[in-house]
Amino acid sequence: MKLFRTMTVGIAAAVAALAIGGVAKAEEKLKIGFVYCCPVGDLGWSYEHDEGRKAIEEAFGDRVETSFVESVSDGPDAERVIRQLAQNGNDMVFTTSFGFMNPTVKVAKTFGKVKFEHATGFKRAGNVATYSSRFYEGRHILGLIAGRMTTTNTVGYVASFPIPEVVRGINAAFLAARSVNPEVQFKVIWVNTWFDPGKEADAARALIDQGADILMQHTDSPAAMKIAEDAGIRAFGQASDMSRFGPTAQMTAIIDNWTPYYVARVKAALDGEWKSEDTWGGFSTGMVALAPYNANLPADVVAEAEAARKAIAAGTLHPFTGPLNRQDGSVWLKAGETAPDGDLLGMNFYVEGIEGSVPQ
Repeated sequence: MKLFRTMTVGIAAAVAALAIGGVAKAEEKLKIGFVYCCPVGDLGWSYEHDEGRKAIEEAFGDRVETSFVESVSDGPDAERVIRQLAQNGNDMVFTTSFGFMNPTVKVAKTFGKVKFEHATGFKRAGNVATYSSRFYEGRHILGLIAGRMTTTNTVGYVASFPIPEVVRGINAAFLAARSVNPEVQFKVIWVNTWFDPGKEADAARALIDQGADILMQHTDSPAAMKIAEDAGIRAFGQASDMSRFGPTAQMTAIIDNWTPYYVARVKAALDGEWKSEDTWGGFSTGMVALAPYNANLPADVVAEAEAARKAIAAGTLHPFTGPLNRQDGSVWLKAGETAPDGDLLGMNFYVEGIEGSVPQ
């Protein structure tokens, strides 16, 4: 009887150990949270980040578990969401908007074992990495096409917030357009939002009223593309391929391809090789891509755009190469000089020739 009882206890202990081991094994799954500034259905910025999240699941299967919170505003709301994801046991948290920078760093100080990744920011810590894409490389291509295709010599630009990323894109597109069409002018309307289809549509209409026959945007919805299609003018998609909303209007689109980065960073975490670092990729790394060129574009315009894209990827062409002046006429870059990353990351001025002023 005593032997039987001893065996029973031993079996129970073994079963318990196996159960505990099973739980421990299950808990080895890497939990990853994403914070989005806009709805994943915006078909722009957050949509492409979520495509990267899905790619993580496809690449690593049962080794990972992902979740996301969408439409998160800057400030206290962002801090609350980021903190909650860390408290809920996420091993990695990707915060995907410039306005999430300070909340990310603040929460990271409390959760030292959690790996945080912040998109488009510049503040890092031992457990906070930063990443972004050189969208200005894509803007250069869009500018070349716009300069060739405009008939009114007026390009309208729907801009979100006056942060360096957006200002940099306006300058890059303008310089490229001017390089092939010295008469081109840019008209910029700041809507102070990443995603508001109503405001974006109103801005697009206002720009058309001002003579724009090509629309660019650094906002997330396809509203401007729809307006361009209805008005019979041309436009460029932002962050993702928006051709379904403007099959005739869209000439191409900048695609924010986050998949290579997300898969690489999660693999590093799974392999125990993750470390805090800064990544700024462009055409050469695949983090910036272009949607297919519209078949209604002239062959010579497409050839010129493709030659420039390949040159940028190869490092033989830099969109910001002197001589270049600031808007006030002061020298920024001398002949042959290229802009250092520090200047680009902190850009808060228009280049010479752009009308209006950067909001302060």
